[in-house]
Amino acid sequence: MTADLSSPPAPTAALSRAFADLPLSPGQLAVLQQLEYFEMTPIQAASLPLTLAGHDLIAQAKTGSGKTAAFALTLLSRLNPRHFGVQTLVLCPTRELAEQVSQEIRRLARAQDNIKILSLCGGAPMRAQMTSLEHGAHIVVGTPGRIMDHLQRESLKLDGLNTLVLDEADRMLDMGFIEDIEWVASRCPPGRQTLLFSATYPDGIAKLAARFLRNPQEVKLAETHEPEKIRQRFYEVSHEGRLQAVGALLRHYRPTSTLAFCNTRQQCKALFDVLRHEGFHVLTLHGELEQHERDQVLIRFANRSCSVLVATDVAARGLDIDQLEAVINVDVTPDPEVHIHRIGRTGRADQHGWALTLGSAADERKITGIAQMSRIVPEWHTLESLVSASEEPLLPPMSTLQILGGKKDKIRPGDVMGALAAEAGLSREQVGKINVTDQTTYVAVERSLAGDAARKLGAGKLKGKTVKVRRL
Repeated sequence: MTADLSSPPAPTAALSRAFADLPLSPGQLAVLQQLEYFEMTPIQAASLPLTLAGHDLIAQAKTGSGKTAAFALTLLSRLNPRHFGVQTLVLCPTRELAEQVSQEIRRLARAQDNIKILSLCGGAPMRAQMTSLEHGAHIVVGTPGRIMDHLQRESLKLDGLNTLVLDEADRMLDMGFIEDIEWVASRCPPGRQTLLFSATYPDGIAKLAARFLRNPQEVKLAETHEPEKIRQRFYEVSHEGRLQAVGALLRHYRPTSTLAFCNTRQQCKALFDVLRHEGFHVLTLHGELEQHERDQVLIRFANRSCSVLVATDVAARGLDIDQLEAVINVDVTPDPEVHIHRIGRTGRADQHGWALTLGSAADERKITGIAQMSRIVPEWHTLESLVSASEEPLLPPMSTLQILGGKKDKIRPGDVMGALAAEAGLSREQVGKINVTDQTTYVAVERSLAGDAARKLGAGKLKGKTVKVRRL
């Protein structure tokens, strides 16, 4: 069965959007009300009746569509709190996504007492995770490599597993996790329910589903964008002039926050060098970064202390940034679905955004495919039409301070805000996002105040102790 939501269903086939129409407990419905989940998103309305009825599922939906709640409500409905063993395993491609999923499940699990949710990802100490597993867990969320490590050490046991979730399965395939997923899935009980969520549907997904899902139902949520919220423009370029054209776009549109997509890691590095030479505050995201480097890049971009993030599709999958004003397709992707997924990161909620694509003569067939799938007529412009809107450099509004000390030092965001107010005289409006990791804390401060704030905080106290602070 396939529920294709690319066009509106007939009135007789309309899907209920009310959570109350689902077989959920009164406590779970009350939690949804508290969290202001007043009606289901399209992916939830299409998939929850199927998964709550016990079916395996293949669902195609983008990040930000509500898919986490779509599978979380199902696994929570099947959970036995009195059985203190792992009943659900959620596989995610990255640590960032695993943490997001864990937090969302915890929020939705408030109706049930003493539900333990454990995140098992690389980059964190193995011994501490093994100790947590010894104390028991109901739900485990993790990356394939680290889950394999625990299964091989027998610190993780899946005998009582009733639900396996593969989240962003296409990205896990892109990252080369196919054999790891197969290895983990083959060690799960055969009678479990398996739910597979993916933003795109490459051949590898069908092969994976054929091996590990039993008569799965299919839900396809076509990704569309409101043209009044995402304004697409295409610019004709020569192949060799592509990188220099990016700077011209940035100087013309002057977006505060831009995600620039390249098709290869080498192109990312080349564009990073060009933009940095031209004076832009730019960072890059690619597969060669260590986990802590990747974390720092994502934090600095999300807190608006970096103007441009250059990335490949693989590196940026799952990236959900608030207030992203522009997406630039430096290289045209050969897959129209990927193009739609790229530009869907801007124009979120009640915001508007630009989607700017650079195309040469060699890209004509790709752009035709994108236009057909998006149902648009490409709006073409020339680079000569671009003008520098201002002689002032394009500076991000915030700057990031790095504090040596984190969760292991019992530092909380409130402690950091209190210290910035006491030592540097900053108000809450002058401070942006505060990210506390295990050993390091990052805080965004208004750019003009950051240098002074770093000096005063470094010379003062945080939780009664002197800390090292530097401006990134």
